[in-house]
Amino acid sequence: MSLISTTSTTAIPSNPALPPQVYDGTLPFPPNGPVPARGGGERLYVTVTAVIVVLPFVALGIAGWLLWGRLIHPLDIVLAAVLYTVTGLGVTVGFHRGLTHGSYRAVRPVRIALAVAGSMSFQGDVIGWVATHRCHHAFTDEPGDPHSPYRYGTHLRGQLRGLLHAHVGWLFRNDRTPVEHYAPDLLADHDIRAVDRAFPTLCVLTLALPFGLGWAIGGTWVYGVTALLWAGLVRIALLHHVTWSVNSLCHVIGERPFRTRRHDRATNFWPLALLSFGESWHNLHHADPTSARHGVDRGQIDPSAAVIRLLERLGWVYDVRWPTPARVAARRA
Repeated sequence: MSLISTTSTTAIPSNPALPPQVYDGTLPFPPNGPVPARGGGERLYVTVTAVIVVLPFVALGIAGWLLWGRLIHPLDIVLAAVLYTVTGLGVTVGFHRGLTHGSYRAVRPVRIALAVAGSMSFQGDVIGWVATHRCHHAFTDEPGDPHSPYRYGTHLRGQLRGLLHAHVGWLFRNDRTPVEHYAPDLLADHDIRAVDRAFPTLCVLTLALPFGLGWAIGGTWVYGVTALLWAGLVRIALLHHVTWSVNSLCHVIGERPFRTRRHDRATNFWPLALLSFGESWHNLHHADPTSARHGVDRGQIDPSAAVIRLLERLGWVYDVRWPTPARVAARRA
């Protein structure tokens, strides 16, 4: 289990009209400032977010109704597994370990392909995703962290509310991370900017692809619809919640064999290791964020690291930051 007690304190910004506040690791986070008026743009943001979050679950209900008493087509399972793997690795290898943390450098076609695959996960545009995650690392589990489960304190009610916030609630806050501050390198990369602008198109593609393949391979529109539901919307929902579980569960439940910064409670949570492609070895990641491998102990499956190793052997990525025994030992708790 994660440890929630700490003795260190952190000075945090506050309203200049109020006394300075100190964060001790247990208190609720202070407000970020005045809540902006909800104009049309704010309502649109919340509406779009709600559609992205809720629609896959509606699709799951529709799929259950359509297939009640029937077997799911094997084609649906195959397409869902393939697209889950491609888009999931686009997030973990591309968005996360590559673009966010610079765990390796990639040749241009691979860099673009991974950014496209990650964008098809429906988790947001690539530059915004990277900026938000870098902000998370800058203020992990402290005021300023966009999705810490400790936002509302460490008492039971606050922890439960914080888990909901870390898992999905933060998406509705519309606290936009300044990309100019957290991702200036990506803003200067014309290839990544092009992928970022193409995000809406890639969202359509990630749904059109299973529908088209299902219809083409299955031979009827029914196969297209079931493929859209299972390999499209339900696949997106599953990957969403696995990713969000790293934000929530992997800061509350699990082991912490490595030292992290004060207040940082990132954990290793093994049940998610395979579905998250190794991202749930979260404690080592926060102890050594630029490491290309997160699962460094015996028996820790890390598919993302295996893919990076393969790409390295093909000559498609280089300057990979593999963990060394000395580096790992130095970070042991």
